[in-house]
Amino acid sequence: MSVQMRDALNSIAPYVPGKPIEEVKRELGLKKVIKLASNENPLGCSPKAREAIIKTLETPALYPDGNCTDLRNALAKKFGLKPTQFFFGAGSDGIIEMIPKAFMNPGDESIMAFPSFPLYETNIKLADGICVQVPLDKNYCFDLAAMAEKLSQKTKIIWLCNPNNPTGTMYTKDQQDEFLQKIPEDVLVVLDEAYYEYVTRKDYPESVELLNKYTNVIILRTFSKIYGLASARIGYAISNEKIIGALEKVRSPFNVNTYAQVAATASLDDEAFKMLSYTTNKQNKEFLYQAFEAMGLPYLPSETNFIMVDVKKNSKEVFQSLLRKGIIVRPGNIFGMDTWLRVTIGTKEECEIFVEALKEVL
Repeated sequence: MSVQMRDALNSIAPYVPGKPIEEVKRELGLKKVIKLASNENPLGCSPKAREAIIKTLETPALYPDGNCTDLRNALAKKFGLKPTQFFFGAGSDGIIEMIPKAFMNPGDESIMAFPSFPLYETNIKLADGICVQVPLDKNYCFDLAAMAEKLSQKTKIIWLCNPNNPTGTMYTKDQQDEFLQKIPEDVLVVLDEAYYEYVTRKDYPESVELLNKYTNVIILRTFSKIYGLASARIGYAISNEKIIGALEKVRSPFNVNTYAQVAATASLDDEAFKMLSYTTNKQNKEFLYQAFEAMGLPYLPSETNFIMVDVKKNSKEVFQSLLRKGIIVRPGNIFGMDTWLRVTIGTKEECEIFVEALKEVL
């Protein structure tokens, strides 16, 4: 008799990341490949972050600061909060993994939208919890009223990804306020704001202000997106000391490496790089909007660094055709959107190459 895996694994599919550039080059014999699949910053990271990493290369034998002290203090100063209101993980998905460990028991329920970030579902199932999925509305936005209707005595965690991945859509401050008023105090509301820094709309909620009013809210942010530190793996959570204290009990001792910590701390001091990333993304987003409109392709207005576009054909086939041209995008079939592609907003040159290739493929 062979070793048996846990029953929960029978309903979990492994996370499928965007294909790496080097792998595509090897597979297809290509010399140049453009990756527009994983919502990475096409400008890289801040020069200050790179310099900070180089300085730490002299001490690889030493364990990281398990408390993330410098970064913790820098964020506390930035937000005007206590250092004890912050928690750190290997990317925000590293924190997503720990939340069910700290706040769910087997059989508890968790409410989430579909499609949304798939690791919510994975980690609830790993905690032997029950996923209650609520479809997005006809505009591919969160149906917060429908989510509130799914509340039960078993509900323990609600996941709100704003702006949402993979659709790029968002809900407003007024919608969030109305929703939170319906949620019992013993239900944890996770506000995943990985794309917070890219938002352009004025009616987007400033969630940190909610911490003065609600004791059941936790906010997730990341350095993977606008700060360009995806490979370093570092994200953070903001909440009250009780919630943060519970998470501290379930994390591994040195869960954020030294290079990530120093790079993130240095990035906070480089407002110029952050603004450059924001404006570049905004300009190239408008370029892609205009290109899609000229091609007659519906798209979802995005508050992120990616766009969902309906190519009106099987997304897997279009994905493969673009791949052969050296362009990696994300097929929508994995999100239940069979004719859609998710395209990361790259540099102007990358966007132009992608548009021309898409025209040829279609």
